[in-house]
Amino acid sequence: MKLNFLTRIRIISVCIFLFALILIGRLYVLQIVDNDVYLDKADRQYSSSSKGIFSRGSIFFRNKDNTLVSAATLKSGYTITINPQILKDPETVYQKLKQIFELDHEVFMAKALKKGDPYEEIAIKQSEDVGKKVESLKIAGLKPIKERWRFYPGGKTASNVVGLLGFKGNEYAGRYGLERQFDKNLERKDGAYVNFFAEVFSDIKKVTATDDSMEADIVTTIEPTVQSQLEDVLAKMMEKWNSESAGGIVMDPKTGEIYAMAVNPSFDPNRPEIEKNVAVFSNNLVESRYEMGSIIKAITVASGIDAGVITSKSTYYDKGFVMISGKKISNFDSKERGVVSMQDLLSQSLNVGAAYVESLLGNKRFSDYMYKFGVGEKTGIELPNEGRNLTDNLKSNVDVNLATASFGQGIALTPVSTIRALAVVANGGLLVKPHIVKGINYKMGMSKDIPVEPGIRVISENASSEVTRMMVHSMDKVLVNGTLSLPNYSVAVKTGTAQIAKEGGGGYIENGNLHSFIGYFPAYNPKFIILLYMIKPVGAKYGSETLPVPFTDMVKFLINYYEVPPDR
Repeated sequence: MKLNFLTRIRIISVCIFLFALILIGRLYVLQIVDNDVYLDKADRQYSSSSKGIFSRGSIFFRNKDNTLVSAATLKSGYTITINPQILKDPETVYQKLKQIFELDHEVFMAKALKKGDPYEEIAIKQSEDVGKKVESLKIAGLKPIKERWRFYPGGKTASNVVGLLGFKGNEYAGRYGLERQFDKNLERKDGAYVNFFAEVFSDIKKVTATDDSMEADIVTTIEPTVQSQLEDVLAKMMEKWNSESAGGIVMDPKTGEIYAMAVNPSFDPNRPEIEKNVAVFSNNLVESRYEMGSIIKAITVASGIDAGVITSKSTYYDKGFVMISGKKISNFDSKERGVVSMQDLLSQSLNVGAAYVESLLGNKRFSDYMYKFGVGEKTGIELPNEGRNLTDNLKSNVDVNLATASFGQGIALTPVSTIRALAVVANGGLLVKPHIVKGINYKMGMSKDIPVEPGIRVISENASSEVTRMMVHSMDKVLVNGTLSLPNYSVAVKTGTAQIAKEGGGGYIENGNLHSFIGYFPAYNPKFIILLYMIKPVGAKYGSETLPVPFTDMVKFLINYYEVPPDR
């Protein structure tokens, strides 16, 4: 059946309308979204044709009110260049330039006297003001070139999370942190001339889907004020105890959303060249494994209660030590205590008690529980080089290996894996996935929120609440003799101290321990879980001496900053 004239006109009109809509949309991208890119290209064409302009997507922090704060962006300025072949009277030029910006005489003259060389850079990353003043000199052979470079407004703030760019051979790309993890999304391939219609329609195919190679900006879960507070707390810990390093994480135990993640020492990504040890660029919270010590006892007790082999009121006889597989396991002081409760096990951090609970569970069931807490797998956090936990002792047939694992020795975990496991105790028994990225904003105008994955049930809500109650008692009555208790807030805590394994194996070092601390609040409906650790503090033997005050300072800050209502 033939279409009548009016129907044909309507179909043609609709096609023209759709074509115009697509054209207008793409023009919007070219003229508004990419406006700065093309302006810079035009400026570059005028000032220099020797280089392509640098462009890259942004990384953002997210304030508690959901406003975005730039963590990694671009900064504009000038590179000051000379052409030694045509530059006249270098000494006079130097005298004029040093009035504008700091310039080493010896370096300048060495470059200016290379008469066979047409191009030398004498200063980089100079301000707009400097560039315009140099340009106003109108000296033949002296030229400011408009540039853009990566800039990190927060400096050291969350630098081990954000990462930095660097060269690998001739390739300049993300090398650490989010810069590396999302390098394909952040990189911009801004070339020279592109056919107009090819440019208009080049990305139409992308509007229906998103993928890891599409140009985008990254929005993190990091709250910059919380991050700064955590970094201040770590700095004070390091200064007071003269420790080798320290780290901390603040996370929502129900969703795995990370508000702050910091290590000390860290670095300024705007000045990576000043760092003598490249290891400082790594994120030890994700990449390094440690024997975390007695904070793991909370997992052991929770497993025992969930399995029904103990209750919070169970007791055992503690003579200060126990022989297992011909090895002696002792409490921190080796003192006999007689009949003690599970509460004492946690509050006094008794190794013998943890080994007792493990023996009731049996090696296989204890090992199965530990793996259900996620220690046998990577967390999948959106950061590169996540370390794999060292948990071979959980597969061992040697009783003492399982006994030591019950109090956090003989197995090595990443801090991010540790806080994930202990969040199970905090949140009612579910294993959640830690995440550092809130969303991805694609250049074409679409965005993708990172979904919060439902947690996997590990222990019962009853086991979770019973251990939480025991940990609250530790905060209220035992930790620093109860002097840090917050009357209007329930806070659950566990301290830890661990020996540090020698590099390459073969026992433990003689001088220096790892101190750890885990806590969450409001304890029975927690909004925050905090992990702190410190390596080789000087002047204190136990984590119960060094970390309670920094932890409590962090708790008080979060209560005030987020206006957390009292729960008791």
